[in-house]
Amino acid sequence: MGKGKLAKFEEIKNFANVLQPDIKQYVGKDFELKGKWHEFFGNKNPIILELGCGKGEYTVGLAQKYPDKNFIGIDIKGARIYTGAKKALELGLKNVAFLRTKIDFLTTFFAEDEVHQIWLPFPDPQRKKQKRRLLNAKFLNLYKNFLIHNGLIHLKTDNPRLYEYTLKILDFNGIKPLIKTDDLYNSNIKDDATEIQTYYEKIFLNEGKKINYIVFQLDKYKTYQEIPEKFTWKKTSKYA
Repeated sequence: MGKGKLAKFEEIKNFANVLQPDIKQYVGKDFELKGKWHEFFGNKNPIILELGCGKGEYTVGLAQKYPDKNFIGIDIKGARIYTGAKKALELGLKNVAFLRTKIDFLTTFFAEDEVHQIWLPFPDPQRKKQKRRLLNAKFLNLYKNFLIHNGLIHLKTDNPRLYEYTLKILDFNGIKPLIKTDDLYNSNIKDDATEIQTYYEKIFLNEGKKINYIVFQLDKYKTYQEIPEKFTWKKTSKYA
């Protein structure tokens, strides 16, 4: 591990907006802030999660735009979280937190109806591991445990096959997207999805890639099913 990462790991330990719980300590029990995140933020404003937040561009960007909402960036990589957490501190943002953990464990940290929206900007498409895709049935059923009824999920991806897979699983489960486009920046959509760009998104755009975008709602009272056949990941373009 490089000296730069080690220095970040040491510095981030003292960041008031970063929580790095040892998940082993919470086997069979809940994190102390579960159902009580309003105590951390000092208000009862809606909570929005950025999953696989990386440098936290959406966590910080949305927090600046919406001071009446709370934002939590979640990632397992501390060196990535460092960037967004430090920027939030420098900007004096009180409505930002970062949680270092795996997405699989989110029900340990969030209670029923505690989260209002989820952002998934450029998740790993998991070409060969359908069971690890963050939009598969397993994760949809995970999210509904803490997302409010009909809470929104936003997906941005440069990968057309992940876009197709997501549309397919939504259709299989009777979910009609509120927004869907395979070319966000050549659409009529003008909202948070176009106003905030991640570090990698800017690279993708410079490479000429199209950005796909889907917004949909989850019914918390429904059990979601995986599409019955394996989604074949054929290389349909140089970007697939």
